[in-house]
Formats: sequence, C-alpha cells, structure tokens
Amino acid sequence: MTDRLKHLTLGLLALTLSGSLSAQGLRLPSASAPDASAATKANVATPSDFIVAVVNSEPITNAEVQREVLRVRAQLAQQQRPQPDAHLVNQEVLENLISIKAQLQSARESGMHIEDSAIDQAEQNIAQQNQFDVAELRRRVAGDGVSVSQFRAELQDQLMLQRLREREVDGRVRVSDLEIDQYVLEKKANQNPSTTQINLAQILVSVPEAATPTQVEALRKRAERAHERAKAGEDFAALVREFTDVTDPANGGQMGLREASRYPVLFVDATQALGAGEVSALVRSPAGFHVLKVVEKSSAGLPVAAVTQSHARHILVLPSAKISEADAHKKLLDFKKQVLAGTADFAVLARDNSQDGSAAQGGDLGWANPGMFVPEFEAAMNRLAPGEVSDPLTSRFGVHLIQLLERRKVSLSAEQQRESIRNLLREQKIEEAYKTWMADLRGRAYVELREPPQ
Repeated sequence: MTDRLKHLTLGLLALTLSGSLSAQGLRLPSASAPDASAATKANVATPSDFIVAVVNSEPITNAEVQREVLRVRAQLAQQQRPQPDAHLVNQEVLENLISIKAQLQSARESGMHIEDSAIDQAEQNIAQQNQFDVAELRRRVAGDGVSVSQFRAELQDQLMLQRLREREVDGRVRVSDLEIDQYVLEKKANQNPSTTQINLAQILVSVPEAATPTQVEALRKRAERAHERAKAGEDFAALVREFTDVTDPANGGQMGLREASRYPVLFVDATQALGAGEVSALVRSPAGFHVLKVVEKSSAGLPVAAVTQSHARHILVLPSAKISEADAHKKLLDFKKQVLAGTADFAVLARDNSQDGSAAQGGDLGWANPGMFVPEFEAAMNRLAPGEVSDPLTSRFGVHLIQLLERRKVSLSAEQQRESIRNLLREQKIEEAYKTWMADLRGRAYVELREPPQ
C-alpha cells in the first residue's frame, strides 16, 4: 500500500515482526494483492501458484504468503526498521496465516456473523482517520489494484477476529486488588527518584543575609502562619500573593513540571514522600523559609496524576427482530439531522429513544476518563469538538449517536489512579492470555505443511 494513507490500522494490533507475527489490525490490503477473502471464496491455487499449507482442509497459497510478506516489508520500511532475513519473514508470515485461518474457522463454526453495517462503520473510520470520505477511500483502494468487494471482505475477516478475541479472551481477564498493590510496591522499590517528574508551588519568606536573630525569628513565625494555613487547605495561590517575597504570584507560586534532579535537593527531600496536593514541612534554606506544595507528580510506570476527561451523551438503539442494524443507523442519522437543524433536542430524543440506563438523564454519560468506553465509541467521541454530534456508529453494545458536551483536565484521586493501574495490568494480562489461547487453538487445528513443487 502506498504512503498516501497515513493510518493503516483502526487502533487494533497491526501486522508486525516481533517474536511472532500478529494480524489483528483493520488495515488496507497491499497493492496488486490477489483476492484473499476467507469470507467470500476459497483460496484455491492458480496454475502458476501452489498450496503451501492446509488448515483443517482449507488451503493457504504461496500468493497469500507473498502478499503478506510484501505488506510486512512495506511497514518495516515505513518505520525505517531493518529488513530481516527473507526465510524468517516467510516462516513468520505463514505461521501467522495459519493462526488467522484457525481463528476464522472457529468463529464461523460458532455462528459468528459480521453485519454489513459494521463493515460500513469500519470503512468510515478508516476514511475519517485519513481525513477523506468513503468514496475517496474506495477510489484510492481501487487505484492500488484492490476491488471494493475484496477490501470489504478483508475488513469483515478482521472484524470477526476482533470480536472472537473479545469473546474468548478479553471478557475473561480480571485484575485483583492484590495485583495492583504488588505492582505499586515493585514500581516504587525500583523507582529512580531523580527521574520523577514533579511540579512544586512555593511560598518563600526570604531572610536577608545580615538579618539579626530577632528578625529571623519574626520571619520564621510569618512562614509558619503561611504553612499552617496551607496545611489547613486554604487556596495556595492566594497565600502566595499574601506571603511570598520572590516567586511570581501570577503563577500561583508554581515552578513548573520538571525532573526532580532539576530541583534543589532540599525541595526533593522535603516532598519525596508526598502526593499531589500535599504540603511539605517548613523548609529552611540560605534564601529563607519555604512552604512547598506538590502540584503534580508522575513516575515512570505509575499512572499519571491528571487526565483529560470527556463529558458526552448518547442515544443507543439495539438491533432486534423489529429493527435491523441498518435501520438503526438510518434512524440515528435522522436524529442527527434534526439536532443540527435545531428542530429537536438531543436530550429529549435520548429520553424517548435510547435503550440503556442513561435515557432517563437524556443520554448523559457523565464525566469519563480515557479508557472507560469501548475503543470504537471512544475513538468516535475523541474526534468530536464540544457541541458536535457524531455519525451513527456500531459497537458491541448496539448503534450509538454521540454528542460531546465538554472536556476538562482534572487531577486523579487515589482510587482513580488505582483504576488506571488496573487497566494497564488488564491489558498486559489480555496479551498473555491471547497468546496462550491462540497457541491452544493452533495446536488443536490439523495443519499440513507442503513443499513447493519441483
């Protein structure tokens, strides 16, 4: 595929060479590739081609392998990574295709089906990521020698792989509180304090070099009053304006986020055990008395202390025997037109039509941290500016229409930081569980490797 398309994936696992190859990303087919759809036709070798493997009676041809080899090499070239040995690439690609074939067979045997509207949504998402419409996407795909039906068939297979993984792996992984505690302890034990990023705010009561003991004591008492009020929770910026002698009061006394090694050792020692929002003990330096507050602190491997939250609302329609997924899309698209035209209110439409618990609140989902929604929902929401309404989109829960209300940056509570760690550990466990499940599925498949014809 040419470099005219910036994004070749839909946020899933892209085809990479890292130990073993994994093709779980929604991507565009490579240029001049033969039709590789496992959903629409069997992969039968042409007279100039030959079968290299059979997976449960379904063949894999050399043309398929070489097409994926070209794709891998193109991606490595785009990433400016070295090209590995040709024999290694062929082996890894073949193993990857065997695994994919076994997964698709398992999905179809279980009755899994991908609706046309889900493929439509995948096309639309790829087009949006590349900042053009679906018609332009199809024109460019065709220009690279890939038919629209072939492109959609490959998207269908990749969506099926995604849903299979969600059902068989993702939904079964849990992270305990004990695992979170252990993770935090290990990270703190191995943390290099000098690499911790901190933002401190200070109140400085300066002490002149020639100050008498009486003057020093008076200045100490002044600093202690500021310290007591800061510890009591008074607005720190207001205390800076009232007490500080040097620091720019317009910035609330903040010195900026930087590595701890760029702060005075006295400051780092005084705040090392503190979390965001806490105030240190009174610090004495040659410059005077310092009241220090930790505004922000982040350490490698530990969750960030602040995130950008989104406040959105949605209308959810569940496809059923009464309304197809395609009809649900049409219904929500009509709602969007009404909202944009000012003839209907989003909240009223949500109360009357949304089929989830948020309906009573006009579809309001409240403030949400990154990662709280399923990827396809969050990706669509993140593309919106405040006040904008998305096109209808399909997730595992149904068909949604989203309106973003506002965004804000907030500090995370201790519990929210633990939840961030839970999500991180869950992703790690999912990857391990996926590898185990995939190896088991591969082991249960009948695989016959064939030598090329002489």
